[in-house]
Amino acid sequence: MTLRAIFAGGGTGGHVFPLVAVCEALRRELGGELDATFVGSARGMEAQLIPARGERLELLPAHPIKGGGLSGAARGAWTAARSIPAARALVSRLAPGVVLSIGGYAAGSVTLAARTLGVPVALMEPNSVLGLANRLIAPLVSRAYLVFPEAGARLSPDISRVFGMPLRPGFEPSVYAPTGRARVVVLGGSQGAQALNEAVPEAIHLLRARVPHVSVLHQAGRGKDDAVRERYRALGLDEVAETRAFVDDVPGVLRDADVVLARAGAGSVAELCTVGRASILVPFPVAADDHQRKNAEALAASGAAVSVLQAEATPQRLARELTELLGDGARRARMAELARGRGEPDAARKIARDLLALASPAARRAATPSTEAS
Repeated sequence: MTLRAIFAGGGTGGHVFPLVAVCEALRRELGGELDATFVGSARGMEAQLIPARGERLELLPAHPIKGGGLSGAARGAWTAARSIPAARALVSRLAPGVVLSIGGYAAGSVTLAARTLGVPVALMEPNSVLGLANRLIAPLVSRAYLVFPEAGARLSPDISRVFGMPLRPGFEPSVYAPTGRARVVVLGGSQGAQALNEAVPEAIHLLRARVPHVSVLHQAGRGKDDAVRERYRALGLDEVAETRAFVDDVPGVLRDADVVLARAGAGSVAELCTVGRASILVPFPVAADDHQRKNAEALAASGAAVSVLQAEATPQRLARELTELLGDGARRARMAELARGRGEPDAARKIARDLLALASPAARRAATPSTEAS
């Protein structure tokens, strides 16, 4: 028999991909016997990403509650309230054994509907602080899967599980051994980070006077790579800097890095920690609830990263931080080890197995987990 499960929420890739990773892990645990439905909104990235993967997606009307002032908040709350009957009808029709919500515009109504219908609900929080949707649904859930222990401050210890960020296959711990190289990897995300695109070429130009053997791989984002590539060329760095629109093999690129310059989204931080590399994090300053700054500060407080606010991420400051890190192999190795200590490469499977235990008794009797060894 097959287990039915709902994966609710989304908005950004950093929220959609963890849901996908858990779905895939749950399917492996069940030997393929999983009937999965993703529920989101047309406004989020799930509207493109989920159908492209061949998964079923149901859409509910939703508007953001934050970021639009009082009128935007009122509109978002009204839309969420009006979507509850549709969400209840959807949950009744799908009859899931368990619901996993990661927050986002459509997550609240699905969670409330599932709770009123007696379906076990879990939330997943990828950041170091609970997002608005997860704060609202926290009283309704039986389990909370966390990446950062700090996110559990407002949650009951009885429901909290710090399992880490579920990642796609390929991300594995890699012990860092300093060599004579100076390989800098810049990861601004699939859309690129304009602040890094503007500051880093100048920083590398300054750095090269102190570290002549530096080399750079810079992911600039689709449609932005030509301008960044030209800037490196104008600075006489085209032979040491490789610019790409997008990096497909992120695990391999991280393993090859001596220092990583990146944003501080939950996915980026989790990837860094799973592989284990020294990093300079420049959080996106207008991220919801300022969660990127809090992610970066949490990692920096443990000694695993350097956090630099975007307003302070001048070429001169970045060059100085890079010079210090590239000149101290022991410090890089220590930071890499500390980062790796916060990684959890088996997070997706841990969450999948806990979800199976959380699923309704009837659903668990109907499902037959695989015999894969722990």
